[in-house]
Amino acid sequence: MDLQVDGFDWEDGNRSKCQQHGVSIAEIEALFVHGPRVAPDPKHSAGEDRLIAVGKTATGRRLFAAFTMRTKEGRRLIRPVTARYMHAREIAAYEKAADE
Repeated sequence: MDLQVDGFDWEDGNRSKCQQHGVSIAEIEALFVHGPRVAPDPKHSAGEDRLIAVGKTATGRRLFAAFTMRTKEGRRLIRPVTARYMHAREIAAYEKAADE
């Protein structure tokens, strides 16, 4: 998927939802800069296309983020919906896929 974007769509609702798991806004934005693996999330895509991204933060922690793409005033933006650090089982699967 093309993640060439003009920035991020943050507001109080998604900012607090993303930070409730201890992940900072800077970590979430850095995830997308460092080329995460992106896949569709059809189970949560009722009203709009939802995607998931997994990758590493700048400090090496594995991060999961759900997001959607928005266009506002002609700018293409990533709108994070939620983010959290990955669990051990997810990290193992992530590392295994990276080795293949």
